Amino acid sequence: MPASAPERTAHAAARKMTMELSVDSLETAAVTKAQLADLLFEQLGLNKRESKDMVDAFFDLVTAQLVAGTDVKISGFGNFQIRTKAPRPGRNPRTGEAIAIEARRVVTFHASHKLKDQIQDDGDVAKAALKRKA
Repeated sequence: MPASAPERTAHAAARKMTMELSVDSLETAAVTKAQLADLLFEQLGLNKRESKDMVDAFFDLVTAQLVAGTDVKISGFGNFQIRTKAPRPGRNPRTGEAIAIEARRVVTFHASHKLKDQIQDDGDVAKAALKRKA
């Protein structure tokens, strides 16, 4: 389904903006879809419904591609890939009974070098701050 004019405008504005989304106000260590929608609402000026729809559309697209067996590559972030695991023998840890583990498909994520570097740099800054306090 083609995007409406306001959706195209919002998408273009989001692509052109080079701002950082602030997540300082998050109450939990994990970021939820609702919090992402709130950030779009607060910092990009989309209305709440558009923000929620944009976040849902993104995750629906990623999910559909993975279910279809297509890798998802997000530049500067990482790659989501589907991997097929072969059947293998296993063991029930409680009883020790041998069981067969069936073949299955799993999603794997590999962070990009850019993301790894950003995480490493932030880790170095945090370590330096801890050393200064000691």
